[in-house]
Amino acid sequence: MSEENIAEGSADLGEKIVRILKTIYDPEIPVDIYELGLIYDVLVNEDNEVKILMTLTSPNCPVAESLPAEVEEKVKSLNEIKDAEVEITFDPPWTQDLMSEEAKLELGLL
Repeated sequence: MSEENIAEGSADLGEKIVRILKTIYDPEIPVDIYELGLIYDVLVNEDNEVKILMTLTSPNCPVAESLPAEVEEKVKSLNEIKDAEVEITFDPPWTQDLMSEEAKLELGLL
């Protein structure tokens, strides 16, 4: 397999991961966690192990325990993924500025 195909394969995998992330919603806001800007980074290594760096809308978020577990489980459900780990960070803290235009429009902020 050439390097180009490997890069294409990882791009496809990244798109699949994003599609999965877009099925997960913050229970308090009717927008998915990806459009909300809660996902800071998605890293996939050559063994198809995924590490997701994400935040929550606040440290006191009622889903602080369940949301990261849901993200891990849904990403692990992809056949190509060997393992997934979610790391929560509050640096930088989440603000509405991190939301996509689509999310802001959905919430009437534009």
